[in-house]
Amino acid sequence: MSWGAIRAYDYREALDRVRAGRAWRWTCVVVAGLVGGWLGLALGGQVVTPIGPADVTFSLVPQWHGETVVDVAPFGQLAFDTHRAPLRLEATISDIRLSAAEEMFADPESINRMAAGIGEDLRAGVTALLVRGVLAAGLGSLVTGLVLFRNVWRAVGSAATSLTVLAASGALAAATFNPSAIAEPRYTGLIAGAPQVVGSAEDVVSRFTQYQEQLAGLVGNVSMLYEATSTLPVYEEDESVIRVLHVSDIHLNPASWTIIGTLADQYGVDVIVDSGDLTDRGSAAEDAFADEIADLEVPYVWVRGRHDSMGTQRAVAAQPNAVVLDGEVREVAGLTFYGAGDPRFTPDATRLNPTASEVAELGEEQAASVADSGVEVDVAVLHTRTQARAFDGVVPLVLTGDEHQRSTRLGVEGTRFLVQGSTGGAGLGGLDHSAGRPIPYQASVLYLDAETGRLQARDDIDLGGIGLTSAQVERHIEPDPDRPVGDAGREPEEEVDASAVPSGG
Repeated sequence: MSWGAIRAYDYREALDRVRAGRAWRWTCVVVAGLVGGWLGLALGGQVVTPIGPADVTFSLVPQWHGETVVDVAPFGQLAFDTHRAPLRLEATISDIRLSAAEEMFADPESINRMAAGIGEDLRAGVTALLVRGVLAAGLGSLVTGLVLFRNVWRAVGSAATSLTVLAASGALAAATFNPSAIAEPRYTGLIAGAPQVVGSAEDVVSRFTQYQEQLAGLVGNVSMLYEATSTLPVYEEDESVIRVLHVSDIHLNPASWTIIGTLADQYGVDVIVDSGDLTDRGSAAEDAFADEIADLEVPYVWVRGRHDSMGTQRAVAAQPNAVVLDGEVREVAGLTFYGAGDPRFTPDATRLNPTASEVAELGEEQAASVADSGVEVDVAVLHTRTQARAFDGVVPLVLTGDEHQRSTRLGVEGTRFLVQGSTGGAGLGGLDHSAGRPIPYQASVLYLDAETGRLQARDDIDLGGIGLTSAQVERHIEPDPDRPVGDAGREPEEEVDASAVPSGG
């Protein structure tokens, strides 16, 4: 190799080393900007803003899943999917001005008057937070760059990186901002606080487009919680709405009765609907488990599941407040129900049970009988979706269970299908956590219009944690509640699973 070739090779190698060194330095500058910006937001990205009778601390935190969180300690948190940017906007009630709160309690109309100014208060608080966030992130990244590099230009580069990312995230948040998300909160905290914190479903439905008034109502709810920490306020009654507590697959878990009773009291439900599998084996020894139904102070509508025997059905029917449905229509709590038991009894290995196709055929016959009867049924209750599938276009709402995980879909002909999870955590089998995590205790409170019988909204409730003292409540507003049923031209809705645990019948 000639001397000139060696020199050219050395030059190229040196140039590559220079380029690699520059790339490494700029990578460090970018990383320092991101880390410094995060530290700046963590330390200085908070402002305190008066909103109504409360002083609210707003904070801005980087987070992959964008959301707005309202901390209503000591009761829990409300989370709203308001945007898709990697930023978490958190609001915490830091102080309640008692004079303003007492004035609001003395004059309920003041909540509505407060709506006119709460939007401006909120905008002022968010604007101040953004300005402070920019300053905090820029200063944090600048200081981090100076400490690491001891070079002004590299520190400026880190600050520019931080501000660019923050500005891009803010622009994405503004572009994807969804104010109507306040109508569908997720509540996490003490189960006793769930109805009061999440608020009244019928009020949310009626004010869906009135964002400022909803904000005012939310502030009012939180203020009342602080005023009445020792005695929680009674959940507001409304004769225009019928509350239905949907439970299923209790599977002989005695803890379920405490949960059901607590939810029934806290939400002021008018009727409880159980879509089957009350027991595990359907044996005579398990019949006494149904006696707990009598302690519930509202009607208890029940259909037989695959693990319930005819003896179980007779034990339930013996309870004074129980309404057993097995191929019949009954009016309960202002709603017209149709229900039918599952034709199978799986614990008996000697019994020849119907196949899935035969169960589906039975469901078709039952749906046809309801359609031909001329009776307008509001809710159909069955144990499995196999038996219930044929009711699409026959009734507006179908409640089932069996699968131990909650899901929902809108049928092609306009029927809403709600599959409930296990309100018993799948019974004693739920103690086996080999699947990765325990099966949650699940139930739903349904809000139906008393005049039309149509579903307006629902609260999906998941219970878990030590001693079952924590809960997550997620509000869902029913789109187009008065849609026609029997419209075959409708596009089917994709099924939504609310949990990911193994099914178990």
